[in-house]
Amino acid sequence: MGSQLPEAFVTKMKSLLGEEFPAFIASYEEARRYGLRVNTLKCSVNEFLSLMPSLQEPIPWTSTGYYYQEEDRPGKHPYYHAGLYYIQEPSAMAPAELLDVQPGERVLDLCAAPGGKSTQIAAKLQGQGLLVTNDIHPDRVKALVKNIELNGVRNAVVLNERPDKLQHPFRAFFDKILIDAPCSGEGMFRKEEEMAKAWHPDWVTRYASMQRDLLRQAAIMLRPGGRIVYSTCTFSPEENEAMIAQFIAAHPQFRIVPIPMEHGFQPGRPDWLDIAELGSLQAAAAAQEVTGTARLWPHHLAGEGHFVAVLEYQADKASPERLAAETKFLKADKERLKTKGRDRYGTDKFLFKKQPVIDLQPFYSFMQELAPEVPTANVVLHGEHIYLSPEGLPDLSGIRVIRPGWYMGSVRKQRFEPSHALAMGLMQSDVRRWIALSVKASETVRYLKGETLEITEEQVLLSGDLDKKKGYCLITVDGYAVGWGKWMDGMLKNEYPAGWRWT
Repeated sequence: MGSQLPEAFVTKMKSLLGEEFPAFIASYEEARRYGLRVNTLKCSVNEFLSLMPSLQEPIPWTSTGYYYQEEDRPGKHPYYHAGLYYIQEPSAMAPAELLDVQPGERVLDLCAAPGGKSTQIAAKLQGQGLLVTNDIHPDRVKALVKNIELNGVRNAVVLNERPDKLQHPFRAFFDKILIDAPCSGEGMFRKEEEMAKAWHPDWVTRYASMQRDLLRQAAIMLRPGGRIVYSTCTFSPEENEAMIAQFIAAHPQFRIVPIPMEHGFQPGRPDWLDIAELGSLQAAAAAQEVTGTARLWPHHLAGEGHFVAVLEYQADKASPERLAAETKFLKADKERLKTKGRDRYGTDKFLFKKQPVIDLQPFYSFMQELAPEVPTANVVLHGEHIYLSPEGLPDLSGIRVIRPGWYMGSVRKQRFEPSHALAMGLMQSDVRRWIALSVKASETVRYLKGETLEITEEQVLLSGDLDKKKGYCLITVDGYAVGWGKWMDGMLKNEYPAGWRWT
């Protein structure tokens, strides 16, 4: 691999790393490491390890990550289709860990696709609070939606919007913001050889202006006392330490929270910055603080290259004008939550306007029969589609909302058709009718391939006082939901989505 690296990149890294360069370049000849992260929305780490005992080596900077071997192929396993884990590059798990998300908080993942860090944040929220996950690219946001649904996230809103358009509705709104910034991608050359072939030295300048805007926009959306984590997968100091030094200089209400240098993490490198190019004396002074940021190097730990900075908004350092404006906004936001208008169906008027009135009784009847303990408050309609929206959203008029909450399904011709997202957000204990498959049973893969199955009446399981076996059943594998089936007279009509099927 080392011989395939761009010459300009190799020259640059040799100049920066000096004595460390031979170890760095040698790491490209080593086999890359693979990781997965347990989805604790679905099961605990101990439960997961009992299901997959071959995973023995933990990723040290997260309590839910494990290394696996390439031949393990965890993407070709029924548990993957159950959303029990997310396949994620090991170093990429660090930024969301450092965000220090707590249940109940409002969190923004600003550049979220394909959704690895969003699902990591969602697991930390444990179904409480609000996750707003956004990506500007329409094609990439499709993968984001799929991963949010696969992982059973109930309290997420998915947006497809320019970050600058989010500043007004979300001013001083979030407790935590993750900026996994678009970057020149130098840290991913071992993982994605095509990226190394496409790389050009001017990418650094191209991405730097975008990263500067993202930091500025995120600062407006963070509440006093909140935290921003900025991360990249590049080695370029122009996109890393320089970006943070310039941001701190322009926003004196922020400080760098020093990251502990453990697990092979290395400190930021102020000595790599060109003081003359930082643009101000304040930025030059702030440059020394970037030793509190962290670099993840492939020759120091088992993962690819990353940079992470943790930034905290100190309310006592904000200008009186900004603090007054944010206090006023927060007060108005609190009042809005008290008086937010809803129509007689509970539809949130702030999200979708001029919606046709549809009869939601088929939806309520379905939930009452199959999952009566699952809350159905905060219903949002988008045409015939039904969502359960998280509490506390501001007015999103004019914002491209892809998912305003947990997608329940749709009402067509007075019948409710449940979504796959609804199935994936349910636990077996939530439902009163299900079919229990085993990971070792041949029917499991056949179900995931979309085939019709012969299922006896005895295999349809009921709980509570439900005695009706005909109709929709939650299909589970070893107790974990994988989708819907519709049972009648010994046959299971397969409702597994075509685009998700085992191939």
